[in-house]
Amino acid sequence: MITLNSFLHRGELHDIIRRWMYGEVHPDDAARINRLVSFNIIFISRYLGMLSEELLGRLHGSPISSRSISHKGELKDVLIANPPYRSRRIDEMILSYRSNPERYYRETPCQATLYFGREGDHNLFVGSSRIKRLRRIAEKTARRIIDGIYLAIKKQAEAYADSRAQALGVPRENLFTTPEDMLAEFVRAEGRIQDDLRSGREIREIGELFIDDVAGLKVILEDDDHDRLTRALAETGDCEILEREAHSGNYNATNLVVRHAPSKKHITARPIGAASTQAVADQGIDQDGVEKEFLNFVYSGEDHVNLEIIISNYEETLEGEIGRCMHEDRIIEQRMKEQYRGALARNTEYLMVYLFSIAASRQTKITEIPIKLWNRYLPDYFEEVMRQLYSLPPHFVND
Repeated sequence: MITLNSFLHRGELHDIIRRWMYGEVHPDDAARINRLVSFNIIFISRYLGMLSEELLGRLHGSPISSRSISHKGELKDVLIANPPYRSRRIDEMILSYRSNPERYYRETPCQATLYFGREGDHNLFVGSSRIKRLRRIAEKTARRIIDGIYLAIKKQAEAYADSRAQALGVPRENLFTTPEDMLAEFVRAEGRIQDDLRSGREIREIGELFIDDVAGLKVILEDDDHDRLTRALAETGDCEILEREAHSGNYNATNLVVRHAPSKKHITARPIGAASTQAVADQGIDQDGVEKEFLNFVYSGEDHVNLEIIISNYEETLEGEIGRCMHEDRIIEQRMKEQYRGALARNTEYLMVYLFSIAASRQTKITEIPIKLWNRYLPDYFEEVMRQLYSLPPHFVND
């Protein structure tokens, strides 16, 4: 169904997601989800940090320092602090941001790291890395699946239209279809997909889906320096560019999908910190065995992972954080343009949010999946489901 290529043991997570979509839960699913997500976040943070510092060090010829952040405002502040060059547009963006910073989504939470090189006596901001937060992973996973479901519904609706045209003895392109007929065929097709899910019949039209950008690195390079990054990737000896996509217009950047073979020896060389150990233990993994479990997890996993690298110059990076193509605005716009928002779409998002939220809860056993894709729910129900997952009391208690 869907594979998160930045993860280890991604086939195991793929199978859990597929089963849950068909309403099938295993007794140890909650513990497995906790282990998969918790250890993968530690694993990603290590390989992403190591690769980022190596690449940026090669590009700038100096040691790289770093600083972790938890809110996007910290990134935006660093971007405007010491511009490497000025232009009328850059000055305009910086002035607008400083005049009204609360309009720029400063409180957006993130799991990110900022990187700095040295230029004379000053630190120079050269890039940032980030790991998608669990909520964003769930939303993106759901959106990919929903897009696949939407295509499956459309194909089924077209098959119904073909049958109607055949019964009337006309080619489908000559078939007169009223809006009411189109809606009825779409609803009927949606019901067929729901029946397939309820009955456990495979929906072949969805196919295999992939997400390559759970881990991401953004590199600030001027337009004529992009080849330097390509050479730096080649020099690592453990990176291969799989895809290259140049964006132009409102959003100007180059996106790379890179296959990376991180050194498992280096990743497991240092012990897991006390805070991470406690967080993993809180999710049901024996605290005394966390180190050994993580070691086994890494060495039994795949040898390669995929990540996204975005390259843009300083001015375009600024546009993406406080300008015309601000990242948060793009997310909102994408949500508003979603083609399919029916019951199946809502339930898929509910299910993915619930599944990934298990890793942030203390639940170690799930005996029944509370969200079935073929049922109908109000948002109020999902809110109560999430409160129960986090062991919160209901909103109203009888006195």
